[in-house]
Amino acid sequence: MIDNKENLSNEDGLNLTQIFEQYFYYWKWFVFSIFICLFSGFIYLRYAENSYSVSSKILLIDKESGMSSELAGISDLMSVGGSSSSSFVSDQIDVLKSRRLISKVIRKYDFNIRYFVKGKVKKSELLLNESPIKFISLDNRNISDSLLANYHVEIVSKTEFKIRNSQNSTDGRFGQKTQIGNRSFLLIPQFKLDNYLDSEFDIIINPIESTVDKYIQRIQITPNKEKMSFIVNISLTDNVIERSRLFINELVNVYNTDLVDDNNLLTKKTSEFISDRLVLLSKDLKGADRDLEDYKVANQLTDLESEGRLMMQSDLENDKKVLEYSTQLKLITYMNEAVEGNSKQLLPSNIGLTDATIAGAISKYNELVLERQDLLKSSTVENPVVRTLDQSIDDLNRSLKTSLRNSKRTVELSLNSIQGQGSSLSNKLSSLPKQERGFRNISRQQQILENFYLFLLQKKEESEIKAAASPQVLKVIDEAYGSKTPVAPKKSIILLGCLILGAILPLAILYVKFLLDNKVQSKLDIEARFKAPILGEIPSSEDKEIHENDRSSLAEAFRILRTNIRFMLGADKSTSKVIFVTSTTSGEGKSFVSTNLARILSMSGENVLLIGADIRSPKVLDYLGLSHLQHTNIGITQYLVDPSIPIDSLIIKEPSKYRFDIMYSGYIAPNPAELLTNGHFMDIIKYGKQRYDYIIVDTAPVGLVTDTLLIAEAADLTMYVARANYLDKRLLDIPKEMYETQKLKNMAVVINDVDFAKGYGYGYGYGYGYGMAEKSIFEKIKDKIPFLNKK
Repeated sequence: MIDNKENLSNEDGLNLTQIFEQYFYYWKWFVFSIFICLFSGFIYLRYAENSYSVSSKILLIDKESGMSSELAGISDLMSVGGSSSSSFVSDQIDVLKSRRLISKVIRKYDFNIRYFVKGKVKKSELLLNESPIKFISLDNRNISDSLLANYHVEIVSKTEFKIRNSQNSTDGRFGQKTQIGNRSFLLIPQFKLDNYLDSEFDIIINPIESTVDKYIQRIQITPNKEKMSFIVNISLTDNVIERSRLFINELVNVYNTDLVDDNNLLTKKTSEFISDRLVLLSKDLKGADRDLEDYKVANQLTDLESEGRLMMQSDLENDKKVLEYSTQLKLITYMNEAVEGNSKQLLPSNIGLTDATIAGAISKYNELVLERQDLLKSSTVENPVVRTLDQSIDDLNRSLKTSLRNSKRTVELSLNSIQGQGSSLSNKLSSLPKQERGFRNISRQQQILENFYLFLLQKKEESEIKAAASPQVLKVIDEAYGSKTPVAPKKSIILLGCLILGAILPLAILYVKFLLDNKVQSKLDIEARFKAPILGEIPSSEDKEIHENDRSSLAEAFRILRTNIRFMLGADKSTSKVIFVTSTTSGEGKSFVSTNLARILSMSGENVLLIGADIRSPKVLDYLGLSHLQHTNIGITQYLVDPSIPIDSLIIKEPSKYRFDIMYSGYIAPNPAELLTNGHFMDIIKYGKQRYDYIIVDTAPVGLVTDTLLIAEAADLTMYVARANYLDKRLLDIPKEMYETQKLKNMAVVINDVDFAKGYGYGYGYGYGYGMAEKSIFEKIKDKIPFLNKK
């Protein structure tokens, strides 16, 4: 069988299976973490407010789009930095998102006041038309607009309620003025309260300005993807679908009304101007009619002489031109009076001036005035933008005056020319009676006034028709619509995130734990520091002692250790072997290894002597459960002090259930180092080598005292015990030095207390021939994964 672990190791020696086993050992952490995170996710989804997206689509209609397609194309080609349509759409999007329009919508529907009804599990928000009660502030507008409050209302009966905030509480009656703190308000029932008795409501009131800011941030108004399109998309995300629908639809309506009002304002101003001029012209026309009547009566005129008809026909043609220029001159005069007396007010447009330059200047002037009036709705005349507009209006006003003066001079020159031609005709008519010429003069003046009067009446009618028509400024393609599927929170994403977090959290904790773990865990840590031979790895076990016919992993580990010791000591069985057992610090399991090694060797028929040479902290008898024998037997310390004591008297012959002899350390001496250097300990070793196959010596830790080094020459093999998850890796410098300087004779390392379940080491195939032991969860999973079980 191919070793799967070798297959899962990379070129650098990183054992992926071992890493997996290290983390898999803590699988309960992962299960618990995933469960907690998923449970938290479900709780969050249960109580979190859902957000829904509502969108609408409108088509903007440019008032300048009436130009022909050829002119529109030329205009687009001449535009710099983008098409004129995109600039128009961008401007209108800014108008739609303006604080002025959004605040109108919020004030109309009191969107700054939110109503919540308390349910069995959580609170639910209600729209104003869904709430059984309505909050009306009685404070002045400045106070109510800046009000920030949170009220809790309990409906006691059909007429009474209790209300409280964070500081005060009071009782009140519906429809009557109530005061809490320094705030006055009304609570009005909107429909029957029978179904809401003992119900509790929360009323949250936010300042208008902060509510406007919130909606400006949340509303999305974007142009269509196509460059030349006039279509605008409006979307809003909120936890109440109906509120979003109402807000978007009302915003479009307010925007439409605002544009129509601007157009009507210009039309109204033009109509007022024409009406004022008609009043004055009507007086002049009545005076001309009266003069003509008086002249006819005075001169007894009834008809023109037939001989002057042909000459008069030419004169009439000349009069038409005089009439046209006189009309233009009158219009220029009126317009000049309007411009002179104007103080940043709208000027009449489209009154019949033939000069295109003046008409264009008037249109541009009115646009700037409208823009200024719109800005003054939300700012003051000190605003830099308003000042810039004032400067532009003044400049345009001066330019318009200059144009009017130039146009007036041109018309006057033309009129003088025509009148000169009229004088020539008048000379030809000198033969006509003087009375006829007088009649013609008066009649001509009457005709001029009458034509101009009819002209102004026509313009006024056109203006009235335009105002009544209310031209369309936008078209709603799609009214506000929102799906009932929430856009946030996303259930699948939240649960997936919780699942991932549940898996990553323990993984991160374990990674940090392993990263900060500076303890020896397996033979890999020893091999990475120095190249001493590894005799074996002793697994963690609750049972600290092996038994007869023991098939546990602990017994198998010591059997492997026994085999490796024999391999290191050689095949020569004629001489006895002295094995020292030491460690870096106390608590690493020297006595545990010594006692169990003695037992496993004795089980194989070897004659074994176990010597407790740690005369500072003796533990051999304690590990064997024979601590009571120290009171009835003498130990090594007594012999080292008095070598006249027979060595035979130090040996405890196969006590209790054990097949090996024991020589325990004796009492704790005040000078152990001096005792071990007096040479008598070597006598004990010499005595043991003459009578036993193996002498196992449990010595003191070399990292704490020098006792072991003083007698190290007596050893044939030094077993250096390093306890996993106990010995600090920084202390490995001690055994490294001992091995490299050969202070410990024939040194080899034994790793004690290795937790194979945590993925450290490879374990043992114990149980062979005796029926397999219960498989671990990981082994059961591994059996089901094909690539881990290749043959």
